[in-house]
Amino acid sequence: MAMRKPSFDTSVIAPHKAFLDDLRERGLLHLTGGFADGSGGAYVLRDVADMDVARAIVATDPLAVHGCSDLTVHEWNTR
Repeated sequence: MAMRKPSFDTSVIAPHKAFLDDLRERGLLHLTGGFADGSGGAYVLRDVADMDVARAIVATDPLAVHGCSDLTVHEWNTR
C-alpha cells in the first residue's frame, strides 16, 4: 500500500507507472490502482518467493526511492 506524503511530487508518477509496467511484464504484478480519494493506492504482487523479496521489490519503487509516499507491505492470504 502506498500513501502519499504531504510533500508528494507528481513528477514521480510517470516513473512509478513505468516501474509497475516492468513488474507486469516480468509476471510479478497481479493488479494495481489508486484510491478514489487521491490519498495513494495499492498494488498486489504475485509469484514472489517471500516477504523479504516483496519488500526488496517495493524498495525500488520510485515512490519509495524519492520518499514521496509511505509504502507498506502486507502478506495477504486469499481464497
